[in-house]
Amino acid sequence: MKLRDFLELDFLLLFSALILTIFGILFIYSSGITATEVSVSTEYIRQIVWASVSLVVALVLAISNYSRIYYISTYLYFAAIAVLIITLFAGTVVNGARAWLHIGSFGIQPSEFTKIITILFLSQYLDISKRNTNDLKRFAVSCAICLFPMGLILLQPDFGTSLVFIPILIVVTFVAGISARYIVFTGSCIALTGIFAILPLWQTMILKKTSTYLLLLNDMRFLGGAALLFTIIGAIAFWGFVRYRKYYFYWIDYAVLLLIVSFVLSFVMRKMLKDYQIMRLIVFLDPNVDPRGAGWNIIQSITAIGSGGFWGKGYLQGTQSHYRFLPQQSTDFIFSIFSEEWGLVGGILVFVLFLIICLRLIKIMKNTQDAFGTYIAAGLSSIYVFHFLINVGMTMGIMPITGIPLFFMSYGGSALISAMSGIGLALSIHIRRFQR
Repeated sequence: MKLRDFLELDFLLLFSALILTIFGILFIYSSGITATEVSVSTEYIRQIVWASVSLVVALVLAISNYSRIYYISTYLYFAAIAVLIITLFAGTVVNGARAWLHIGSFGIQPSEFTKIITILFLSQYLDISKRNTNDLKRFAVSCAICLFPMGLILLQPDFGTSLVFIPILIVVTFVAGISARYIVFTGSCIALTGIFAILPLWQTMILKKTSTYLLLLNDMRFLGGAALLFTIIGAIAFWGFVRYRKYYFYWIDYAVLLLIVSFVLSFVMRKMLKDYQIMRLIVFLDPNVDPRGAGWNIIQSITAIGSGGFWGKGYLQGTQSHYRFLPQQSTDFIFSIFSEEWGLVGGILVFVLFLIICLRLIKIMKNTQDAFGTYIAAGLSSIYVFHFLINVGMTMGIMPITGIPLFFMSYGGSALISAMSGIGLALSIHIRRFQR
């Protein structure tokens, strides 16, 4: 790497990621301290090792020309798919999901790296096909690229990680210029599927009243009849569009298809979700439904964050974590410990650092002359923002518990190396932003 290239590094992006990583190490250490001030965990030592490895990986990727990955993206993608399939059969079960591969005491979570690899392959495809005027075909292939690994991860089952592929698909295809109507259809379908899936749970577990209308969402005869009715309406609207070329017929078909797909997927979703995943959705709506069971995590997390106040209780002075009220406090709920000990001021600092990362990635995306680099930067920004919003929202009780880590801060080598690999790719793109 030439000195000129080194000086071209986006130090603000790199330092923001490093500061968050240091915060993570500090509070992983804090999470292992008991109320008697005894350290009962060596997780922070392993996190220091992984942080060192991840920094080296990031710098190596920054030095390397990212465009060389263009030609091997396909091989990387199918290799990642093969590893996910192997994980389904030979993986180790951790927290209810067969998501890990172990070689002795060393373990990796392949799905974390698959996120980055999927962004690379999707970016390559959209770059190759950018002169293709058939947006529907481009979007359909893009969906297949993202849904294939997403489906394999769902089978583990790791619902939280599988969700990350949705923002990747939506953001990268939008930046690639694919028609908004396909992207809006996908986003609306996901939202409606979630609503239709949750409504029956809401009435039985929280409302505790029987609503005939909501019960129909679980009735196969009603769903079949509704699908048939919508299909007939859609067929008539399609005939009207072909016959008269009036675009309101097109939008009727659009709405009908959206409702049919959402109804069907919501029914499938309720059948596929495990009991503990259903309870996570229920306690998200009302944690007091099961305050000593499934709702415990959210209640204790909100308590920890609220007790931190403006300035926090001070480093190593947290009570919720040191008295072990917070489960999985070094991974999913690391932000809760951080906010308890460093308060609102510390929380705002984390917000600002993630905002800097997001804004720097957007700037890289806008300034890069190469479409492949632009799409990669867009995909990376989508996963960093999604991880932040879901994890922090989860700890505050405004998002359901999904098991998504807070990038850079949560304990775990796979997630940290994956996150820093993305930073390394972004740095490489920034250095070579004027090449085509």
